[in-house]
Amino acid sequence: MASHETMPLLIPLQIDSSTSSYFLNTSTIISLCVFVTLLCACIILGHLLEENRWANESITALILGLCAGAVVLLVSKGKSSQILVFNEDLFFLYLLPPIIFNAGFQVKKKRFFKNFSIILMFGILGTVISFCLISLGVFALFNLIGVTSLTIKDYLAIGAILSATDSVCTLQVLNQDETPFLYSVVFGEGVVNDATSIVLFNSVQSIDFSNVDATVSLRLVGTFLYLFFTSTALGLVVGLLSAYIIKTLYFGRHSTDREVALMMLMAYLSYMLAELLSLSGILTVFFCGIVMSHYTWHNITESSRITTKHAFATMSFIAENFIFIYVGMDALDIDKWKESNSGAGTSLAVSSTLFVLVLVGRAAFVFPITNILNYLRKRESTRIQIKEQFIMWWAGLMRGAVTIALSYDQFSKTEKTSSESALMFTCTIIIVLFSTIVFGSITKPLVEAVLLRSRRQMDSDTTDFPSLEEIRQLFLEDNADPSTEGNSQRAHRSSSFRLLLRHPTTTVHYYWRKFDDRFMRPIFGGRGFVPYVPASPTGAGDETSSPRS
Repeated sequence: MASHETMPLLIPLQIDSSTSSYFLNTSTIISLCVFVTLLCACIILGHLLEENRWANESITALILGLCAGAVVLLVSKGKSSQILVFNEDLFFLYLLPPIIFNAGFQVKKKRFFKNFSIILMFGILGTVISFCLISLGVFALFNLIGVTSLTIKDYLAIGAILSATDSVCTLQVLNQDETPFLYSVVFGEGVVNDATSIVLFNSVQSIDFSNVDATVSLRLVGTFLYLFFTSTALGLVVGLLSAYIIKTLYFGRHSTDREVALMMLMAYLSYMLAELLSLSGILTVFFCGIVMSHYTWHNITESSRITTKHAFATMSFIAENFIFIYVGMDALDIDKWKESNSGAGTSLAVSSTLFVLVLVGRAAFVFPITNILNYLRKRESTRIQIKEQFIMWWAGLMRGAVTIALSYDQFSKTEKTSSESALMFTCTIIIVLFSTIVFGSITKPLVEAVLLRSRRQMDSDTTDFPSLEEIRQLFLEDNADPSTEGNSQRAHRSSSFRLLLRHPTTTVHYYWRKFDDRFMRPIFGGRGFVPYVPASPTGAGDETSSPRS
């Protein structure tokens, strides 16, 4: 993603020649103590506010970061609020991977893949639509505001930056059990959306705008398709490899620690390999988590299952809160605000313009795509109601650390940062703070008021398509009275094709389950194909369910 500089969190080790003893840098220790204290405070406040409809841990962490930054700013007498300088490598290489992996590891796979078509349409087509509208909007409106020094590359970069939704905050404002359909769609879209935004951003950086021709758009599409499929394939391969190694070598016979360590390291290795190969680490580690929960998790001992489930969730939890504290403290970096040299009116005008474009850009694909899907669905119960469409639009308006990181890369890493570049970065911070605090706090009460009180069951995705048993019955009904064997085979193929057209997702799932049970699970393990391990209290017959089936 970016050039790997020296990490600001690495603790410098110094040597005192007079005493020949090692000691740690005092300022680094103070910084880490502050962050650990804030994390502890965030956990305590999150526990106390658990039942509060208006607050969640993301908002709590962000406000704590803002308060801590304000205190540091006062202590330094307005000179600086920086304890740690924002570094995108820290975010992309250390904080984001455990969050995305745990999301894939814990996601309810059946529901996610039942909604996979709309997730891809939102995450890919929707992001491209939002990217185009925001880019065109800033190009047309910024001259009216007085922002004139930005280049075409800057305008396109802004479109990619503001198209990135905050999938981290979505985890906390939508409940997977209360609103399963919305959660799977909005969060799944967020993961694909982040990957698409990063691909678009990197593509913009690589384009030579002095020599633009008609093939640029085709190259962009080709690059995206290549990155999407290769990143996904890499995650699947690493996940399957971990399952095969653990199933074959029986680590649980000697040490459950080795099982846990291997799962963690191979999950992180998938992300690093993707970054090394210039692929999308987000997609790779997400699908690696899905594969590990489907195969690898069933091949380890019962004690390792409990350990991995809680270890992954704990690492993700700490990383999420660290990110929001980190962003909150960095938002009050006085140097960034001084560099912009813009008045409050200009900052407000630019921020408002960008935010309105975000609202319009998201509405431009959420409502048309859902209505097209509703038109194609014949059953009334499978259609997405206008209330659900509104929540999809609303919940995806939050912007977070991915937006900050991309904006930092575009506007704060240049050798000569112009005042308007600094203005764009500070306005991005304003949008992130406003959208996270305002939309994040209102989403829970809004979902409850709009959806949960209407007595409509929110598991509409389970009724979108017939069950596997109903699919089997449809096969039997369509082939009930064949006159000949040849006619029977043709009727079976014909009925299979009709079912694929009528119920594509469930039909593909039906055939996948048959293929999985016959070929995949005997090789890679999984429920029902777990080798007997004496260290496991339940042995081979353990039917412990996966993290999220």
